[in-house]
Amino acid sequence: MPDPAVSFRRDLSEWRVALVAWRLLVLQAADPVVGAGMEEHSTYRAHPWRRVEHTLGSGRRLFYQDAETLRREVARLDRAHKRIRGETPDGQPYDARDAATRVWVLLTLFECVVAMRRLGGDPYDARQLELAYGEFKEAIAAFGLPEEQLPKSAADLPAYFARYARERLELTEAARYLLDDILREAPRPRRLWFLGDAGWRITRVVVARVIRELTVADLPPAVRERFGVARSRRGALLSALVHRGAGAVVPLLPDRLRHRSPEEGRPPRRFRPGRDARGPRVDRFFREVLDQTGDGYITVHDLRAMAHNVCWQLELDEAAEARVYEAFEGWWEQLRAVMDANGDGKVSREEFTAATLAGCDRDEAYLEQGLLPALRAVFTAADTDGSGFLEFDEYRVVFGGPRVHPAELSHGFRQLDTDGDGRITVEEFLGGFTEFFTARADSTSGAQLLGRP
Repeated sequence: MPDPAVSFRRDLSEWRVALVAWRLLVLQAADPVVGAGMEEHSTYRAHPWRRVEHTLGSGRRLFYQDAETLRREVARLDRAHKRIRGETPDGQPYDARDAATRVWVLLTLFECVVAMRRLGGDPYDARQLELAYGEFKEAIAAFGLPEEQLPKSAADLPAYFARYARERLELTEAARYLLDDILREAPRPRRLWFLGDAGWRITRVVVARVIRELTVADLPPAVRERFGVARSRRGALLSALVHRGAGAVVPLLPDRLRHRSPEEGRPPRRFRPGRDARGPRVDRFFREVLDQTGDGYITVHDLRAMAHNVCWQLELDEAAEARVYEAFEGWWEQLRAVMDANGDGKVSREEFTAATLAGCDRDEAYLEQGLLPALRAVFTAADTDGSGFLEFDEYRVVFGGPRVHPAELSHGFRQLDTDGDGRITVEEFLGGFTEFFTARADSTSGAQLLGRP
C-alpha cells in the first residue's frame, strides 16, 4: 500500500526545492557530456534563471502530471536532445542520448529532492526513501532506459553517486562557470525589476557569494573531493540556517503556498484586451531580423541584404536568386506603401510595429501581401533536395550564423516542427511565422521563433 505521507512528486513541487536548484545544475554540468552540451547548445550563460526554471519545470512535468503529459515531455526531451552531440574539449565524441548520462541527469533530480529533505531536517527514513524511489522509477520508465543502468534500490544510490563521481565527473567549464562566475554576470531576474540595473549590480555580488557558499557546502562529499573544493565553516553554518529555517517554516504553510503547481495544472489564463504580447515580439523582429544595419530604420537595402544573405548561404543559381530577390522586393513594396508615410524610403521601428499590428487586426490576409511570399521563396530555396521539407541542416544554413546561438537555433526549429517528425513542411513554416505576428499570447509555439520570451 502506498504511504499517503510520502510523495516524491509532492516534495518536488515544494518551493524550497529552489534552495537546491543551483546544486542540481552543478551536479548535472559536472558530467562531461552535459557540460559539453551546455557549452555548445545551451543559452545558460545569458539566461541562467531560465535554465533553472526549465530544469525544474521539466521535472514537474515528468513526475507531477498525468501519463499523457509525461509522454509529451519525454517526446519533447527526445527531440531536443537528438541534435545535442559533438566533441568534448579533449576531442571525445559526446551524444546527449547516452544512456548513462540520461540516468545521471534524472537521478540528480531525485537526489536533490532527497537532499532537500535531509538538509531541511525532515529526511526520508529507509522505508520512505524506497517508496519515493519506487515512485521515481515508475515515472522514468517512460524513457525506456536500460534497467542495468539504474540502481535497483534507494539503498544502492550512495554507492552509485560515489562511483559516478569518481569515474565520470569533472569540474567541467560549465560546472566551474556555474560555481564561480555566472552569478557575477547574471542579468536581473524579471521578478526583481524593482531593484533597477544599479541595484541589481550590487545585489548580485552578494547573491553570487551566498549561492556559491551554499552550493559547495551542500554538494555530496565525493563531488567536492572530485572538484577539489572544501566546505568552509561559514558555508556549513549558512547551509544549516537556510535549510533548517526553510524546513521549519515551509511545512507550516497551506498547500497553495507550500507547493508550486506545474503550469499544465493551472487553469488557462483568460485573455485580457490589455495583455497583448505582440508588440514587444514584433519590435524584436524589427531589431534582430529586419534592421540589418542597426540604424533604427529599414529600407529597401535592408531587405536586399536579407535576400543576398539567403542566396549567398545557399549558393543559388541565377534563376533561383532572381525568385528570392523578387519576393523580397515585393515585401519591401508592401512595407513602403503601408508604412513610409513621408516618402523618405525609410520605415522606423515604431512605424513598423504599429502598422504591422494594425494590419494583422484589420485583414487576415495582411501577411500574405508581403511577408509570407518572401518566406515561401526562402523555404523553396532552402529546400535544396526538393523534398518539400526543411531538414535541420537545411534550416541551419539559412537561419544560423554568428549572431544566433545553436540552442536558440534548435529551439526555433522545434517551434516550427509542430508534429515533431524532425522536418518542417511549408505549412508548418508559414504557420509558425503567422503565429509569431498574430498570436496575442507568448504561450503559442510560433511566438518563440526568436527564442523563448
